[in-house]
Amino acid sequence: MLRAGLGTRSRCCGRLWRSPCPGAAGGCARALSAASASRSPGSGGGARSGGAPPAGASNVKPLDGVKILDLTRVLAGPFATMNLGDLGAEVIKVERPGAGDDTRAWGPPFAGRESIYFLSVNRNKKSIAINMKDSKGVKVIKELAAASDVFVENFVPGKLAEMGLGYEDIKKIAPHIVYCSITGYGQTGPVVQRGGYDSIAAAVSGLMHITGHEDGEPVRSGVAMTDLATGLYTYGAIMAGLLQRYKTGKGLHIDCNLLSTQVACLTHVAANYLNCKIEAKRWGTAHGSIVPYQAFKTKDGYIVVGAGNDHQFVTVCKILNLPEVSKDSRYKTNTLRVQNRKELIDILSTRFSEKATMEWLQLFEGSGVPYGPINNMQQVFSDPQVLHNGLVMEMNHPTAGKIAVPGPGVRYSEFAMSHPKPPPLVGQHTVEILKSVLGYEDDAIEELLCTGAVAQHEVR
Repeated sequence: MLRAGLGTRSRCCGRLWRSPCPGAAGGCARALSAASASRSPGSGGGARSGGAPPAGASNVKPLDGVKILDLTRVLAGPFATMNLGDLGAEVIKVERPGAGDDTRAWGPPFAGRESIYFLSVNRNKKSIAINMKDSKGVKVIKELAAASDVFVENFVPGKLAEMGLGYEDIKKIAPHIVYCSITGYGQTGPVVQRGGYDSIAAAVSGLMHITGHEDGEPVRSGVAMTDLATGLYTYGAIMAGLLQRYKTGKGLHIDCNLLSTQVACLTHVAANYLNCKIEAKRWGTAHGSIVPYQAFKTKDGYIVVGAGNDHQFVTVCKILNLPEVSKDSRYKTNTLRVQNRKELIDILSTRFSEKATMEWLQLFEGSGVPYGPINNMQQVFSDPQVLHNGLVMEMNHPTAGKIAVPGPGVRYSEFAMSHPKPPPLVGQHTVEILKSVLGYEDDAIEELLCTGAVAQHEVR
């Protein structure tokens, strides 16, 4: 157990159903009853991932016993905490009663009433619905923070501090806490009060400026890569924070933000400007510093080929039956190929257009040259290597039924990330968490439910 210690836990005594809730029409009773039912064996159904635990492995996961209080919404934060949940952490997702995470409304498509977007990044979590505008709800969050190892949030800087839930507030009651903030622009600076969405951060950071056809308009990437990269930075930062606390015995505050993530991910494009004052441009599928390294149109589709060194370029020319091109002095080195890009790409494009994609794939097989088709989703999830790598996780959701989502992209020799729990309903685990984590008695839970400070989902 990495946690240095737990805070005090509120306990309230008394009999359940001591008095009815005015105007509740039995709602509190139904909620507590539903919560008990939701914890019964088989709730949420079974789950399957693409791989079983390795032979001889105990399947003890690195974050078993670590508790994460997750106040994030949308993508970067939920993606980070989902990955931590895959490694065994207990993730308690705090949501607004009723509406829940913003992405629950993002659709179509939906599986039943559940947003596919939400389902894709929220496995292995429990949901507690708390009204953060209610002082009793804030008190519950503080108590959960004291009982947790990690506190993750993605509110505009200062917003949680106004509620008494900022880092300095939580640090007082939970000095062991690894408190991670995810924002659009950081905790300080001239524009930190702006909201941060992936597309805006991708624009401000320059990613959109370098994405798209060479002579075309700026283009947003097909998935929210700035959000996802921030989620991965957050995931790694929280792991580092837990290790730091293990060494020092103290918690800390972590500042993750979309702008910093994406600027850091500009890598060589940024370095070209910083060192040589070379302004970046859009290259479509091509690469500014390597030729050939791009998609080529075939008779019936596309193939992407990358020759990262001179030997690979000679091999490409041999496969295309263009031996004279590999001997041409204009194309002898990568530097020369970059300088004479247009002429070379014209020659290669003409040859690639003469055969179908599958013919080229067969010719490149075993050549040592990196290559591949541009697949649609149906082709991706029927690809033999994708299937072999176990990249699809299947779960039985309590209302949506059988669902499938992409699983983690990493494998470990000593444990498997199998048997995931399905994404939760809003407030599905409220009563369970209040009892098991905070030790609340039934009458105290009943009061919170009746006043609207918390809510419990009733699975119908």
